[in-house]
Amino acid sequence: MSVLILLPPSEGKAAPRRGQPLDLEALAFPGLTEARGRVLDALVELAGRDGAATVLGLGRTQTDLVTLDRRVRTAPAMRAERLYTGVLYDALGLTTLSPAARRRASTRVAIVSSLFGLLRTGDRVPSYRLSGDVTLPALGPVAGVWRSALDPAVREALGTGLLVDLRSTTYSAFWRPTADLAPRVAAVRVLYEVDGHRQVVSHFNKATKGRLVRALLEDGRNPRTPAGLADLVRDLGWKVEQDAPTRTGTRLNVVVDAV
Repeated sequence: MSVLILLPPSEGKAAPRRGQPLDLEALAFPGLTEARGRVLDALVELAGRDGAATVLGLGRTQTDLVTLDRRVRTAPAMRAERLYTGVLYDALGLTTLSPAARRRASTRVAIVSSLFGLLRTGDRVPSYRLSGDVTLPALGPVAGVWRSALDPAVREALGTGLLVDLRSTTYSAFWRPTADLAPRVAAVRVLYEVDGHRQVVSHFNKATKGRLVRALLEDGRNPRTPAGLADLVRDLGWKVEQDAPTRTGTRLNVVVDAV
């Protein structure tokens, strides 16, 4: 089995103007279909209510995003590799990878989604707005829905390979590795260093993760352990420090000079 690279989604999304609508039955990880349907129904119900924008954490100028959610079942869908935008996905550039790297992305990358649980890059889904920390009135916290549903899907995607976890804190709450998987889990954090002081800076963290995933996909090697991944990332030109293993995996700190 190859590595599984687990990515967060992005708030920024393209909005296709034409195309076929969502087909839940056509998405990868069919075991998630029932949970996906429940979240979709709860989101559409919320989007038809007064005050939906407040529940979704939207500002006064973002009410058009509520309309997106109201129409999510009938709106045009597009491949996830084109849907998600923002800093990480712009740096990753899934659609501009070489043909071989793009094929690897289709089997090695999975995107955690508050609406769909887990997606492959080729899955066709509509634009939507649903952050991972939202509580849907008809369903409860989105994270709670996926916490009880994602484990089989992640294990299916992972097989016997190495999990490279690049999720943000919000989406890490959707699924956490158990102790039996820990030897095959590498959680990547990006630290920026200035005059000996290290910190996580959101914009640069996302951009570096995107560039790192792109480099891994173009390189094509398939490390089996966190230590093997650390060696590969060093070969690709990054400075990496490996923390001690824990019950949920091993953290790799990619240290970059801030600019």
